[in-house]
Amino acid sequence: MPNALTKVLVANRGEIAVRIIRACRELGLRTVAVYSACDRTALHVRYADEAYPIGPDAPRDSYLRIDALMEVARRSGADAVHPGYGFLAENAGFAKAVIDAGLVFVGPSPDAIATMGSKTAARAEAAAAGVPVVPGTEAPLGPDATDADAGRIAGAVGYPLLVKAVAGGGGKGMRAVAREAELQGALRAARSEALSSFGDPAVYFERLLVRPRHVEIQLLGDVHGTIVPFVERECSIQRRHQKVLEESPSAAVTPDLRRRMAEAAVAVARRVGYTNAGTIEFLLDASGEFFFLEMNTRLQVEHPVTELVTGTDLVHWQFRVARGERLDLDPRRTLDPVGHAIECRIYAEDPDRDFLPSPGLVTALRAPAGPGIRRDDGGAVAGVVVPVHYDPLIAKLAAWAESRPQAIARMARALGEYDVRGIKTTIPFFRWLLGDAAFQEGRLDTTFIDAALEARGGRPFLEVPDEAEHLAIVAVALQAHAGTAAPTAAAAPPASRWQQAARAGGLRR
Repeated sequence: MPNALTKVLVANRGEIAVRIIRACRELGLRTVAVYSACDRTALHVRYADEAYPIGPDAPRDSYLRIDALMEVARRSGADAVHPGYGFLAENAGFAKAVIDAGLVFVGPSPDAIATMGSKTAARAEAAAAGVPVVPGTEAPLGPDATDADAGRIAGAVGYPLLVKAVAGGGGKGMRAVAREAELQGALRAARSEALSSFGDPAVYFERLLVRPRHVEIQLLGDVHGTIVPFVERECSIQRRHQKVLEESPSAAVTPDLRRRMAEAAVAVARRVGYTNAGTIEFLLDASGEFFFLEMNTRLQVEHPVTELVTGTDLVHWQFRVARGERLDLDPRRTLDPVGHAIECRIYAEDPDRDFLPSPGLVTALRAPAGPGIRRDDGGAVAGVVVPVHYDPLIAKLAAWAESRPQAIARMARALGEYDVRGIKTTIPFFRWLLGDAAFQEGRLDTTFIDAALEARGGRPFLEVPDEAEHLAIVAVALQAHAGTAAPTAAAAPPASRWQQAARAGGLRR
């Protein structure tokens, strides 16, 4: 008998809370928001049917408090909890507390979260399922391990290597180590960040593959044993191990490779009896070999690109699976993308100051629109303060078109329309990135941004959209689609009066 859900506590904030609340409205479900002191006027609070305070600004005193969240669930009469991503989304103890209270957890089982949320345990399960894994340690480095122990274990893994948090994700608690002299500093930094982000300082070592691509397979599983894989997402565009741009499908993945990666992903998920939404992440080398990296036991930030190329609402299906419904999706369709989608993560960061966070009051905002454009909003609306206490992601901007070059051109157009004032954002950075020749050609790996920024030589990013620059991005993208040569700089149109005034300092956006 399917669960009859009526009211959902969204145990998160920002753009993912807004995304879930919108899905609930479409499904006829009432919503309950929670908020810290600095989030009392946030967009997710405004959108929900009910909202409750859960503590001070710091996450450990608010969004990470299981007791406070469960008290709100009791007071509000919620019968389900959606954890979103980040915070407690991959906390098995939270999922168990929800279930023990007689509520529906919109996510996988606590056992699956515990197993696959531990990167070392997940590696063991993948290997047992016959899926190749990146070489590394099979158990966490114990808290009592000495410097000599760490050095010996790291030497056995081999340099370069990564020190990685056992729990969590999102690039937190991760440090690259090129040589033995860097190990102890990286170890201390990774443990400290892991403890702060996930409440668990445990780390392990993993061999650092040289210039791989980061490709992942989205999954949905129901309680009846059906697991459906989706077309891959290319997630190689990263800064400090944090994804900033994703797309689907990957320019490097053939239909045969897609099928093999999907089969490997399903094998891992089936081994642990996985249900609801999850993602298997792989590293793909230049020879076409892929290695299991980790599993995210939750919805992911980049889910919109999968939705755009498959026509599937993953959040709707999360609730349908949680109600006990059967998946009736055809893998032949979910693995066969229609068109191409790109997502840019818009952060409140200053790209001209090494991407330092740029919190503050949003004084004005004009959002992009038009064919093929989707914007998942995290609260960056005029009059709202972007707080300093949380991840600086303020919105996800996605573009869909019939081909990758057309999707790039459409995204360039949308970024040119996007105007956020009062804070710095990464919009100028993405405008530059879309115009990079290697990106245009799909020559990507996980070191792409670092190499491209180094080649850029510290030149400032454009704050004012440049008409000729915009047209050049579109022309370079579309020439690959049309098979024609790109116009030369000499063929660019003369600067408009708006552009001339902007360059003279008389007009700013």
